[in-house]
Amino acid sequence: MRYKNIFILVVVFLTISMRADAREDKLGKCLFVTSYHKGYAWQDGIEKGLRSVLEGKCEIRQFDMDTKRNPSPEFCRQKALEAKALIESWKPDIVIASDDNASKYLVAPYFKDAKLPFVFCGVNWTAEEYGYPYSNVTGMIEISPIRPMIKALTQIMPGAKTGACLIPDRLTPIKSAQRLKKIFDTAGITLSAQKVNTMDDFKKKFIEAQDADFIMLLNNSGVNDWDKNRAGDIVLKHSRKLTLTLNRWMMPYAMLGMTTVPEEQGEYAAEVALNILEGNRPGDIPVIANRKRDTYVNKTLLKTAGISLPTSILQQAKTTD
Repeated sequence: MRYKNIFILVVVFLTISMRADAREDKLGKCLFVTSYHKGYAWQDGIEKGLRSVLEGKCEIRQFDMDTKRNPSPEFCRQKALEAKALIESWKPDIVIASDDNASKYLVAPYFKDAKLPFVFCGVNWTAEEYGYPYSNVTGMIEISPIRPMIKALTQIMPGAKTGACLIPDRLTPIKSAQRLKKIFDTAGITLSAQKVNTMDDFKKKFIEAQDADFIMLLNNSGVNDWDKNRAGDIVLKHSRKLTLTLNRWMMPYAMLGMTTVPEEQGEYAAEVALNILEGNRPGDIPVIANRKRDTYVNKTLLKTAGISLPTSILQQAKTTD
């Protein structure tokens, strides 16, 4: 009887193992190619959303191109070739590519209308410059909530006519600033871009920007020697005009932020990837834009500058310092 029970347990164990192996065989291989690096808040948010959906449903590998810290075209092309080599050796069932440089340097040059399916996310404003969609590519573009921001700005400062936009000299901020300028123009507001690549640049341009009606702070990634404590001191000492941002991690330096939600991009890309792995064609899935946004206020900076926000904005905002 004892040996019979042992035999039954062995059979059950082997059966469970075989079923687990079978399930494992059915899982697809998902490669996540990112434009940036771990520790960059936007990318970390996309990764969090993506993994929350894909974990346990496919085998995940990640390749970070690190082009935020290394923006030269030569470096970008080299990292794209490394990602291409990984695709050819590992042979994923699907690739998820986040943000502009992955599309610009990897997907568009090497995989247009290929057999391998791709899902992109985090591409700013429009995917037209990459020719999307392809027969094998779909995804989600990222549109910042700039029109709600302009609406809030005109409530706070009805006579605002000029704004200064401080940006690092990088592809995504430059692309965003160009788009923002066009949208502000339609509202009768002139937005001028000021490139800042060092903390000394930031201090100088921020102080000069006080001559504008408002200031837009797009990003600090790309300011090579960014020092959060020094940046905090600069804005606390010199802020006299309303400062705005479209990125959550810039809220320590801005008074009002309206931001996209990076987790939405990752979650959507992952859901679409699973949909494709189940047999649906990328070309049958339309490219869409993000839908979620958050509003934040920095009450410390608002109080320091003596600026009040309408109750309608404060009621929907999250508070941050």
